[in-house]
Amino acid sequence: MARLSRVESQEQTRERLVATARELFLRNGYGATSLGEVAETAGYSKGAVYSNFRGKGHLCLAVLDAVRADQLTLLTDSVMGGGGIDDRLAAFGAWSEAHIGEEAWTALEVEFLTGTRHDAELRQEITARVAAVREVLAQLLLTLAEDTGTSLAMPVDRAAATLLGLGIGLGVQRIADPTVPTAVLTDTLRLVLGGRG
Repeated sequence: MARLSRVESQEQTRERLVATARELFLRNGYGATSLGEVAETAGYSKGAVYSNFRGKGHLCLAVLDAVRADQLTLLTDSVMGGGGIDDRLAAFGAWSEAHIGEEAWTALEVEFLTGTRHDAELRQEITARVAAVREVLAQLLLTLAEDTGTSLAMPVDRAAATLLGLGIGLGVQRIADPTVPTAVLTDTLRLVLGGRG
């Protein structure tokens, strides 16, 4: 078996640190998880963490990037699975009921956002990532409208911001009460898609 190059080895270390941090942050929370614990659990020294990330905040950004990427893939797969508008809305509703307000993920997002609110650099990173999520949602909405022969009832950037804001709000409510329904999100998507269905 060939030896890994330095770059491959560093990428493998980074991936393992992110996977370990994801498990610990989601289980124990951001504040309760130390970089030393992440390093030890992953089988590395604390120096390995600092050679890959500027600090705990940047490691958490990488974890949240991975969680969001997984969720966006699940969301895209659900609404682009084929069928008419009703099938797509039903798939979206099933995704939102299963994932909006998922306690560990949502609590980590909220804890990280509130805990880093005074760190200008991390806030800038968070802002850029939220903008990227809105852009992905906007592209998904355009594709969905085209595939289903509908037209958006508002500009796509506003539609994406509306759905994201409503999803975040519902997610936070569902941390406290998981029985809060997400049907209003599906209803809003139906309205965004011109009210057809």
